[in-house]
Amino acid sequence: MTALLKVSQATDIGLARKLNEDSILCDVRDVFVVADGMGGHAAGEVASHIFTATVEKQLLSDDTVLDEGGLRQIFTAGNEAILESIREHPERSGMGTTATMLCIDGKTAYWGHVGDSRLYLLRNGSLEQITTDHTYVAELLAAGSISTAEAMEHPNRNMLMRAVGVEENFRVDTGQLDILSGDMFLLCSDGLTNMVTLAAIKTILEASDCKDKAAALIDVAKAGGGLDNISAIVVEYYED
Repeated sequence: MTALLKVSQATDIGLARKLNEDSILCDVRDVFVVADGMGGHAAGEVASHIFTATVEKQLLSDDTVLDEGGLRQIFTAGNEAILESIREHPERSGMGTTATMLCIDGKTAYWGHVGDSRLYLLRNGSLEQITTDHTYVAELLAAGSISTAEAMEHPNRNMLMRAVGVEENFRVDTGQLDILSGDMFLLCSDGLTNMVTLAAIKTILEASDCKDKAAALIDVAKAGGGLDNISAIVVEYYED
């Protein structure tokens, strides 16, 4: 039995920003990353690119193991690389990035996550968010302090509580799951999920006649306003 991956990827500046601070990576070792930089004055772009470049560097090492522990080591290396850049360039102080990472190893998927970019799994007609948003509003929701409708309109809905490159000691969420034939993963920045409903995302992912699902998702996000940078990686898993 042969496992096959079909991957589509796209990133776009959107319609309102002057700079694309997102960075994405699709590596030959079946490693996928979406990073959404923050900090302004081009520093967000720097932070996200430092993270994806660090991932690429780590993957060249024979010592890198792509399991949950290995992902935590990669995130730690990316965190230190951003902090080192800030030490060398004080004008970049305050920059950081979200990072969501997926590794496919045989029939197992490993993931790591910090921030409010997201990883979704579409399986048997159900679209599930695998990661948890590290935002102020997500914490309020979890505590039952606000409703989902209130969260959508909350003035601090984009306030991150965790990011890569902000402090030496930070927590990385990791996990693993068994993959089934027909599973589809979506990694995306919040420029997609803030502009497109989950129902619309699911419709595009399930569209058998859609040849480039990542590009289609970005087109819909731009049609919805495109107020932020937009990134998407779609990974489809099949067994032949």
